[in-house]
Amino acid sequence: MINRLIRAIAGTFILISIVLAIKVNINWLWFTAFVGANLLQSSITQWCLMEIILKKFFKVKD
Repeated sequence: MINRLIRAIAGTFILISIVLAIKVNINWLWFTAFVGANLLQSSITQWCLMEIILKKFFKVKD
């Protein structure tokens, strides 16, 4: 469940930042790059801040 939420949140952030880059300011693409870099980092290191936040929010134990 946590993995599906992380993917959904990341996808939503990317889509929102693309819309904001088109409608508001091109610099919103930096946020897209940040999300992508975090996805890449978490796949390499197996550490994800969003996973920690969601586990605390939903009170899920390891």
